[in-house]
Order: sequence, then C-alpha cells, then structure tokens
Amino acid sequence: MPTIDQARGWYPANDAVHGFDHVLRVYFMAERLSRAEGADIEIVRAAALLHDAGDVSGAEADDPNLRHSHQNAAAEFAALKLSLEGWPEERISAVQHCIRAHRFRDNTEPPRTLEAQVLFDADKLDAIGAIGVARAVAFAARAGQPAYAPPSESFLHSGRTEIGEPHSAYHEYCYKLVRLKDRLFTPAARHIAEERHRQMAAFFEQLREEAGMSSAG
Repeated sequence: MPTIDQARGWYPANDAVHGFDHVLRVYFMAERLSRAEGADIEIVRAAALLHDAGDVSGAEADDPNLRHSHQNAAAEFAALKLSLEGWPEERISAVQHCIRAHRFRDNTEPPRTLEAQVLFDADKLDAIGAIGVARAVAFAARAGQPAYAPPSESFLHSGRTEIGEPHSAYHEYCYKLVRLKDRLFTPAARHIAEERHRQMAAFFEQLREEAGMSSAG
C-alpha cells in the first residue's frame, strides 16, 4: 500500500489547486465515506493518493486542454507504482478504474464500483464549500483570470468561453461547481455536500453582486 510520505513526492510542492494538500483532503474524506458506505478502503486509499499523480503541473496545469486526460496519465502511473509493490492485477485495475472515473468533465468511464463512486464524491466535495471557493479563485488567479466576469449565454450552456471572454472563478462556479452536489453518488457525500454547497453559493452570489455594483459604478 502506498504511504502518505511516498505520495507526497508525486505532487508539486506549491500547488494550491491540485497539490498534495488537495490529495490529503481527498484521502481523508475518501476514508470517511468508505467507512460510511462499506467500500474496500485499501482500494480507495490507493486511488485517492494516486488520483492526480503523473499529472501536468505548473502553468500547464491551468490549461483545460492539457488537463483533459490527466486521469489517464494518473491511472498509468498508479499501475506502475502498485505493480512494483506486488499488487494483483485485478486490484490494480480496480484502482485504475477509480482514477479514470473521477473527472467531472469526462463521462466516458463513469464510476461503476462503490470504490470509484467514493473517490469521485471525495474529490468533488473538495471542489465545493469554503475550500472549493479558495481553489476556484486560486486556479483563476494562477491562470491570469479574474475572480468574477459575467459569463456569456454560450458558456452557461456549453462550458466554452467565447472569443475574448475570460474564464473567471465565477464561470467555474456557474458551469461546474453549482452542479456538483447533484452529481454525487453516495448518501454520506450528499449529506456533507448540502452545507458546503450553501456556503459556496452564498459566496459566489455575494461576489456577483459586489462585482456588478463595481462595474456599474
């Protein structure tokens, strides 16, 4: 079983969005959900520690076109690390499925197992609430994007910005974050999500109001 200390070396040191702090939060939340739902906790722990490993980093990590297949890179990285530890092929495959199925924007391999659903839910819970707000703003700032800009109708329907349109933290909220609580699989995660969603929505609605007043004035 990979350890937390081992996993620390697989992630960038100063990444406020997808760095090791995020991985640790997902790991401990995945443990909590596993115990509540009766999932195989060894599979879930390994998947949580490896779910963003082997990913692009630095400025490249802010490019959605480069992040679109990061789950596949992480799954391959996981197979390498777990095979070196002597894991049987069927358990490596179970971990890989969890990792490949954890993305919001890619439905080509939905989470079919309880363990994959637990990882998906733990990862998405880290994208809402206060920590989700902080990560969304950090992601936008690192990419040179504003915290708020009014999203176009095209973006609200497709998730694709128009020419010259920024992808602000508010854009991410409107297209992705606001939908996450309804995409969760496990009862335990849905219960946790209710309060986190409420806090996040209150922040972004206040942000929209204050930013709108500023632009009007």
